[in-house]
Amino acid sequence: MGEIIGGGRLTTHVLDTSIGRPAENMVIELWKYRSISQTHVKVLECETNKDGRVDHPLLDGEKMKIGQYELLFHVADYFESRGVLQDELPFLNVVPVRFTISDRSAHYHVPLLIAPGGYSTYRGS
Repeated sequence: MGEIIGGGRLTTHVLDTSIGRPAENMVIELWKYRSISQTHVKVLECETNKDGRVDHPLLDGEKMKIGQYELLFHVADYFESRGVLQDELPFLNVVPVRFTISDRSAHYHVPLLIAPGGYSTYRGS
């Protein structure tokens, strides 16, 4: 996964608990909060692979900076692409996960477990 020796990184993966498999082709956005200007800046947009993971760390090396971040998981689009959603207005649309990176040398792993009616997340390893 392109691990940086001695350096921190941010990774994620998504598991679809409704089918017991990785969530393939889910769009994920990473945003950074700028406290001085109180704005959010989009860092990147990516899509999960067949293992529900992103092919490279979301952040590593010089891009790994201390601060507040937010991952936006586009779950409604994912479930719609699978033909799961039947309502025009799904219960979950975009799932936000806001977190803080406080150590540039640490590994921050933010997994998401999803189903059409709920989700959970935690700091993984």
